[in-house]
Amino acid sequence: RRRVEWVRGEQQHVPRMAARAGADLVHSLASTAPLWGRVPRVTTIHDLNYLKVPEAHFGLRALGMRVLVPAAARRSRRVIVDAASTREDLHAELGVPRGKVDVVPLAATPPEGVVPTPEPALRERLGLGTRRVALSPGAKRPHKNLMVVLEALARISPGERPLLVVPGYPTPYEDELRSRARELGVDGDVAFPAWLAADDLEGLYALAELVVLPSRYEGFGLPVLEAMQRGVPVITSDRASLPEVAGDAALLVDPDDAPALAGALRLLLRDEERRASLIAAGREQAARFSWERTAELTAASYRRTLSP
Repeated sequence: RRRVEWVRGEQQHVPRMAARAGADLVHSLASTAPLWGRVPRVTTIHDLNYLKVPEAHFGLRALGMRVLVPAAARRSRRVIVDAASTREDLHAELGVPRGKVDVVPLAATPPEGVVPTPEPALRERLGLGTRRVALSPGAKRPHKNLMVVLEALARISPGERPLLVVPGYPTPYEDELRSRARELGVDGDVAFPAWLAADDLEGLYALAELVVLPSRYEGFGLPVLEAMQRGVPVITSDRASLPEVAGDAALLVDPDDAPALAGALRLLLRDEERRASLIAAGREQAARFSWERTAELTAASYRRTLSP
């Protein structure tokens, strides 16, 4: 068997470590890679956020990504991406030949042994009342496009409007969202719970009417897969990798079209038949992604890297 070093951490030490270990190959997992060393390397580049949605990164991290990601793409024998759309981005933005890039989709696995928090307890603790819930999991960052979700909510009549729940660590962007919600008159229709334990998050998935994720750019979009796996209908963006992950099992909308997003929300709130159809299709779509397949495709990339 060949020796492979899976690399995380300080890149400057990797070539020496790999040589000492007698590794045949180094796999860097987080979009950057060592800039020197003789051991053949594979780098997983998950996305080009730093170029496509630069507001997702800032400060020294943003500057570093602009230098290190292109260097990793050039110096690696093979590049792994999570979606075909990222392969196209690498070709268009960095000139990486398509034939050098292997598409290896991710998968989702529900946490083992987690019992969802009962709905009554969760509603009381988070102040959800008896309202229907639209869940938007994911980081509170501008490219997730929650401003447009707020604008869509404002277009729905108050009696039909769901409560939008946006869990996660507070960020400066959350302050902007709260301010915009007040301007639109929907501040009473949005909840921003901070970090949630796994049982609470599973409880939210269980009670949610739908998941809405109109991101402008994603390298894969795991929350879409996680929602479909749990039987929650999804509204997501028609851009980047998201159509690859969602297939025909979600409502796809232009992420910057608030009227279209409002229409999709109304449809899933009103049409039980469409909801049921998307739930069934979502479970089927999610079942097409497995970590076994991820491992098989990763191993195939290693073989290409080491072939003469």
